Amino acid sequence: MMVPVRCFTCGNVVGEHWEEFKARTREAEEPENPEKVLDELGVERHCCRRMLVSHKDLVDIVAPYQ
Repeated sequence: MMVPVRCFTCGNVVGEHWEEFKARTREAEEPENPEKVLDELGVERHCCRRMLVSHKDLVDIVAPYQ
């Protein structure tokens, strides 16, 4: 699976927050507000926040048969 490891703009490591961010905003029965989740995870820079919010896992689209 492709996980955003580093922010393309500033180079900060964002991969450590990806699984929790995805679980709380996309896979939960009642998804949380992404802004709130990023605040709680301590992601402060706009470029890093954009990186996490805009990332889409393509593995399910590219390889649907597992």
